[in-house]
Amino acid sequence: MISSPLMTVMVDAVRKAARGLKRDYGEIENLQVSRKGPGNFVSAADRKAEEVLRDALMKARPGYGLILEESGNIEGQDKSHTWHVDPLDGTTNFLHGIPHFAISVGLEREGQIVAGVIYDPAKDELFVAERGKGAYLNNRRLRVSGRTDLADALVAYGSPYLGRGDHPKLLREVAAVMAVTGGARRFGSAALDLAYVACGRSDLYWERDLQTWDIAAGIILVREAGGFVTSADGGAEPLAARSVAAGNESLHGDLVKLLRRANA
Repeated sequence: MISSPLMTVMVDAVRKAARGLKRDYGEIENLQVSRKGPGNFVSAADRKAEEVLRDALMKARPGYGLILEESGNIEGQDKSHTWHVDPLDGTTNFLHGIPHFAISVGLEREGQIVAGVIYDPAKDELFVAERGKGAYLNNRRLRVSGRTDLADALVAYGSPYLGRGDHPKLLREVAAVMAVTGGARRFGSAALDLAYVACGRSDLYWERDLQTWDIAAGIILVREAGGFVTSADGGAEPLAARSVAAGNESLHGDLVKLLRRANA
């Protein structure tokens, strides 16, 4: 496990926010839920978790900026550091009682993601990574899978919400991937999709129409676990592209080629 001061700050903030999510998850039917947009819900639990994270991170690193899913951007005096915070990634799963959701916090320093924490409260799984220090699940060092054949690969993907994104494009891509791989899965949490690539549960993952808080922490996790992360089109910077393709060295390029051919 990583024991740096930075990681201590991030893990403490995430665990504080998780206490409320665990409580509210046990009382889903009592949550006050409002519509934020077609197919995209925000709950009282989501907002409370974000407040806890914001307060904890601002107290520990008062000069850093924040990019928050619910509250937007908070400018900091320290322009070289920015937190990317998703208090509840997998909100739809959460609201339907599906135990697959996470808190995600990534730290950007001078344009590069240097640390990330993803915590799955339902399974008590804590994924952490810091640049140059590796990636871990609880106390176990992580490595991406070693599979080299697409026919054996399990591929995760994300789909856009109702009224967003390019659904025909996604269907072309899914069809192309399903035709040559061992299986495709849509789990409903971008943060955990990346974490699962980092720990070898999934061999590949791609998604488009994302926000920085969805993927910031997961990017460093995959890279520190020995994997490759680009935009879905193979570009170098997924944060700017708002899309992601992730996997091991052998299969990542194969996935990008599949996606390109599907859209040719």
